[in-house]
Amino acid sequence: MPARTGTAHVVTTTRKYKDQVYRTHLLRRSYREGGVVKNETLGNLSHLPDALIDLIRRSLQGETFVPLGQAFEVVRSRAHGPAQAVALTLQRLGFASVIASKPCRERDLVLAMVASRIVAPHTKLATTRWWHTTTLAEDFGVADASEDDLYAAMDWLLARQGTIQKKLAARHLSAGGLVLYDLSSSYFEGSTCPLAKIGYSRDGRHGMLQVNYGLLTDARGCPVAVSVHEGNVADSQTLLPEIKRLREEFGIEQLVMVGDRGMISNKAIDEMNETQGVVWITALRSASIRALVEQGQLQLDLFDERNLLELSSPDYPGERLVACRNPELAKLRTHKREELLAATEANLQKIKARVDAGKLAGRDEIGLRVGRVINQYKVAKHFELAIGENTFSFARKLEGITAEAALDGIYIIRTSVPLAQMDSADCVRNYKALANVERAFRSLKTIDLKVRPIHHRTADRVRAHILLCMLAYYVEWHMREAWRELMFADTDQQSKATRDPVAPAKRSKAALAKAARHTLDDGTSAHSFSTLLAELATIVRNTCRTPKAGPDAPTFEVLTTPNTKQQRALELLQQIRL
Repeated sequence: MPARTGTAHVVTTTRKYKDQVYRTHLLRRSYREGGVVKNETLGNLSHLPDALIDLIRRSLQGETFVPLGQAFEVVRSRAHGPAQAVALTLQRLGFASVIASKPCRERDLVLAMVASRIVAPHTKLATTRWWHTTTLAEDFGVADASEDDLYAAMDWLLARQGTIQKKLAARHLSAGGLVLYDLSSSYFEGSTCPLAKIGYSRDGRHGMLQVNYGLLTDARGCPVAVSVHEGNVADSQTLLPEIKRLREEFGIEQLVMVGDRGMISNKAIDEMNETQGVVWITALRSASIRALVEQGQLQLDLFDERNLLELSSPDYPGERLVACRNPELAKLRTHKREELLAATEANLQKIKARVDAGKLAGRDEIGLRVGRVINQYKVAKHFELAIGENTFSFARKLEGITAEAALDGIYIIRTSVPLAQMDSADCVRNYKALANVERAFRSLKTIDLKVRPIHHRTADRVRAHILLCMLAYYVEWHMREAWRELMFADTDQQSKATRDPVAPAKRSKAALAKAARHTLDDGTSAHSFSTLLAELATIVRNTCRTPKAGPDAPTFEVLTTPNTKQQRALELLQQIRL
């Protein structure tokens, strides 16, 4: 009997039994006998791994396999995912046209520096070295750029600042809409820049040179413009020039300016009240609130049944005052005051012990030592001091402490916005929106973009550096919004417009669950912005060639296939809309 010939192949069958799925892989041969096609089972492969079964199936179909090392070798691997994510965001935002309408070398360099600032903020020299370890330099067309090229591009960018910010304002600001403004500072390395001055440090670097910069955003905290000032300029001195710029350069003649109590001074209020189309929202200082209570214009028992009420005062003609009381804030302030009082008492007790032991004497010497510690925690007004030649005693001013405690948790929003335009609750919500600007400053200074410390020597380079960081935050802001579902961020943003404006802010149940479990609904890890970029960094571009073919041999590139989380992150960026 002649040997049977035919074609071997793998057949896979699936059956379900009692909620269990059973899969069988059989090696079979098809052959023809007497004009009839028949099949013969040669063996059962079900015990083999799926990968090996797939290899057998493909081999029987005619594919040829060789050891991986004989097929090609990887001669270079570069991180690609973060650069890809930022480039996609820039495309969706039409960011290149914001920087300049026509392509040019300087625009490419600025786009690359913005992307680099988001992915890995470095000095300019370090940037030109770092970005060659990724695909960023190649994809942005700046692989041959030097440190001097980057500085020249920064000078070019600064000259275009007005045009760029005008475009951003046209995108995100509207007539009659909210404009948030606040000022921050960053410490300075060096002593040659004329902007670097000693002033009120928000970084806790007292005695160090610094520069101040103001940030304009829309109601969501999306940045629109930045201005740079000398380090000793007061907050209120920077406000009116920004309002002038909004009206004259950006064409926003009607607006609601929101600033904190230190930003919007009485002088600024007088000038804004005389400017048609400009209304404002700010808050009263604690001394002003105390005056309203003492004059009987604000009665504290009105808060027994509600946490928000509106009043008027002859001291603030034509203005609305919205008084709020937050019990949780009251507890926090009471606890904080007690801590500061106790810490001050501990310092004073040390001095008293030395005086009582005869180790410290003389009214002047005792007074000098007391002066060094009495206001360290800003509570000197709450202590009664008695200093003699050989005696020292102190006591709390209980009456003043009690009076101050009565106002704990109370704050008053002061505004010129008409009631027909904005009700009391929205006035409070819109003032609290300043937290969005504070969030921007945190991201600019510490978390991601690291605007500080500033190393540049000239005023224009400092301005260009801060502008570059602001533009990077603009891009990052949109990435963060797009990635909310993958991060610890709260995706329920609509409830902010209707929730109690005075009560402590509460995250949605979904956001609390993410924070508690550190996972998303699908069981995968929740991310911060930086860890999500790190996740994307595992997408690499491999440059390959034939083994031992020599350095001049042709190469080809293989890109890592994104996993499910990475693919979703890129899809969300693709959905960005202006």
